[in-house]
Amino acid sequence: MSGPAFDLFIIGAGSGGVRAARMAAQRGARVAVAEDAALGGTCVNVGCIPKKLYSFAAHYAESFEEAHGFGWSVGASSFDWETLKANRRVEIGRLNAVYGQLLTTAGAALMRGRARVVAANEVEVDGVRHRAERIVVATGGWPMPADVPGGERAISSNEIFDLARFPARLAVVGGGYIASEFASIFNGLGARVTQLYRGEQILRGFDRDIRRHVAAEMIKKGVDIRVGAKVRALEADADGATRIVLGDGSTVVADAVLYATGRAPNTGGLGLEAVGVKLDVNSAVLVDDRYCTNVPSIYAVGDVIDRVQLTPVALAEAMALVDDLFGGAERHVDYLHIPTAVFTHPNIGTIGLSEEDARGRFERIRVYRSEFKPLRHTLSGSSERTMMKLVVDDANDRVVGLHMVGADAGETIQGFAVALKAGATKAIFDATLGIHPTAAEEFVTMREPVMASS
Repeated sequence: MSGPAFDLFIIGAGSGGVRAARMAAQRGARVAVAEDAALGGTCVNVGCIPKKLYSFAAHYAESFEEAHGFGWSVGASSFDWETLKANRRVEIGRLNAVYGQLLTTAGAALMRGRARVVAANEVEVDGVRHRAERIVVATGGWPMPADVPGGERAISSNEIFDLARFPARLAVVGGGYIASEFASIFNGLGARVTQLYRGEQILRGFDRDIRRHVAAEMIKKGVDIRVGAKVRALEADADGATRIVLGDGSTVVADAVLYATGRAPNTGGLGLEAVGVKLDVNSAVLVDDRYCTNVPSIYAVGDVIDRVQLTPVALAEAMALVDDLFGGAERHVDYLHIPTAVFTHPNIGTIGLSEEDARGRFERIRVYRSEFKPLRHTLSGSSERTMMKLVVDDANDRVVGLHMVGADAGETIQGFAVALKAGATKAIFDATLGIHPTAAEEFVTMREPVMASS
């Protein structure tokens, strides 16, 4: 059986797939989208959106305590896991419907089923073959499973939002941003959290000062971070709990074990290799700077190409692809200046180069750093401290890295991301008046470098 022909057939209705479908359809292309799971992909269903909602929830216990310093008498409070889960489901269901409406309003055909590429210009969905001039793979990523004996006892970030029972003891294996975020979130919600990471410090790839500072703050808040901890096996313990056996023979017992050691491109079962599409060693789809594979009619965007696994990046790649295929302004994705937030407690916001990367790239740099207790905590009783940091290329005075650990760091960094994208120099920062009293004004009042080096 054969279906209708399309100009563009997109596999995956996540952030990148939906954006590409909408924009192409609005330009008159005949577009189809196939999806066998909830619309919106990882971000909407098991990623950024529910994670941020849970992060909001996790701050309340801390806020109740801090209110005393401002004259508020707060009575007894308790947390209900079932209520949070139920309210989250309602909001995610609303967003799923919005994504469906966006596609149909734009004129794209939505097919609910598992798609497979069967030829250079042909996709099969539930036994029906559809011809398309071009095919876009936008199937995202998938959590890597626990690769140790007993690994089936672990859960991934896909399941963490809907645990049947709230874990009094949670072990988080991994040191990346997903692991660190969930360690902070569940600690804030009241679990006793142990984070196990085999490296020397969590958040590898971020600026070293930022890593050190946020780890110290997380520990102050109660997260038991154990670095140099390699998991050897997961075993059954009493009452359904899991015993985690470490490389040195020590053990940790937890009611739930979250494995967050990375995400792999979701290319299994798509038929790509059978039609000649080349994949990287980690199963990522290999594409050129136009997001085209070695098969001229097949393209890919988003986490499945494993360049930068962030929703705004997938959206930008989708727009660049649609502009290229169906006209519009020429657009290129700048992978260097990508603002990023990590929803640890406290948050991280960062854009540009770390100090370490800048040292390797420029002949001489200047580093400005400030660490302080924010105004709010002068009365709150909290010992949380904020850190801000600027990295400057000494040759042209351009700010090439900007980093923050503190409340609402992501909100703060977004505005400064525009400045870095525009090529702002340290002199421009110095000439900019701050908004007082705010934490953000620190970025335009740092005058003396803590170091300059070649």
